[in-house]
Amino acid sequence: MTPVEPEKPAAKQEGRRGDVFGISALASGLLLGLAGEKLSQSLDHGGWISVVGISLTILFALIWAIYNAPVGLRRYRRWRAGTPRELSELHVAAEEAEQWLVSLGSDAGGLAAAEWFQQEEPRLRELLSNEKAREDNADDIARLCDALEAWYLKRQDARALLELSELLAAVGDGCGRRELTELAAARAATAYRLMGDLEAASTRLGISDNVATHGRTAAALTTRRQVERALLHLARAEQAPAGNDRDEAVLNARDRLDDARLSRPGPDLAADVAIQINLAIVHLYQQDPEGALDQLRPAAARAAVAGDASAHAHALELTGVAAWMQRSPQEAKRWWQQAEHLYAEVDEVEGRARCLQHLGSAEVVAGRLDNARAYLEQSADLHGDESRHPILARYLKAARDSSEAPPVPDDSPRRPGTNWLRRLLSHLRR
Repeated sequence: MTPVEPEKPAAKQEGRRGDVFGISALASGLLLGLAGEKLSQSLDHGGWISVVGISLTILFALIWAIYNAPVGLRRYRRWRAGTPRELSELHVAAEEAEQWLVSLGSDAGGLAAAEWFQQEEPRLRELLSNEKAREDNADDIARLCDALEAWYLKRQDARALLELSELLAAVGDGCGRRELTELAAARAATAYRLMGDLEAASTRLGISDNVATHGRTAAALTTRRQVERALLHLARAEQAPAGNDRDEAVLNARDRLDDARLSRPGPDLAADVAIQINLAIVHLYQQDPEGALDQLRPAAARAAVAGDASAHAHALELTGVAAWMQRSPQEAKRWWQQAEHLYAEVDEVEGRARCLQHLGSAEVVAGRLDNARAYLEQSADLHGDESRHPILARYLKAARDSSEAPPVPDDSPRRPGTNWLRRLLSHLRR
């Protein structure tokens, strides 16, 4: 399914433009003819009248040039780009993907956008792999990579994201586009972090820093790197035992998020929401649910106003974690149910699976094993592979074995780990 736009026949458009240009040329000709007549008359009179006549001629010539310059420029650009019939398949695909990207994760067409990307992703990848990068198509390749990045982040497909970053790096190097090389390195850092290779992720961020440009995208990419560094610190906090190392990693994450807030390029609602959500995660690591809620309330409100159902759902999910830490399990469950509903509306499988796992874990802790089993089995179906989710497997085992008292592991919702909090941000765009 593709967006339907009013039909605009190329021939009719070109004809109308030609008519307009012809009318303007006729008017200009009349002006110049009049100017020439006045000049001839003024030269016959001589003296100052000649000066006035020449001045009038120059004035009419300037008016003609100014009047026709936009039309001439548009014609020149169309000549360089070719007619709509000659647009490349890559350009058409980039335009279409960019349109669907606007809806991805939103409450207006988010599900349809997810279905489109699901169906079209193989074709888009094949198109990218077969297209030879040139200076005149580098922007279209970059736009298509941007759209696919958002899809891979939504699906948490780190391997595909890494391949995409390598392709964009080759385009940047081959076309002398340093800003694309810079973006590709930052994108690779995200992919390596999702795969758990934190050292490689840190190295790629350093490469992105080293090739950083000073153009219009510089501030946005600086903000992206700061957010990515914050997420790296949070990943290190997950791996560190409780104590000074974990506390230091969390504080470093907070510092980087503060830097990201300062470096963002002007007012940016999506960036503000993303930064607030990650600051809330920092507060949850610090066992400060009130501090987290101070960030999550405005983040949820802003995401709702912007129609960003994905970010809104994430804010509500974390609000549930904060409520659980405040010993309010019923309130926590209500937030998780709302978040799961929003995730379902935009087809975010990972988000739905997490919320169902939260709900099932809470039911295990409360001893309601039938309810727990229903939630956890749905979560397992969405996750696909239980072996990759050991906490889910432990709770599911407890829910299925009613002969044993359900365990309350250390990593229960009362003590949120990164698998509760982890969610990659896709709001910061090139």
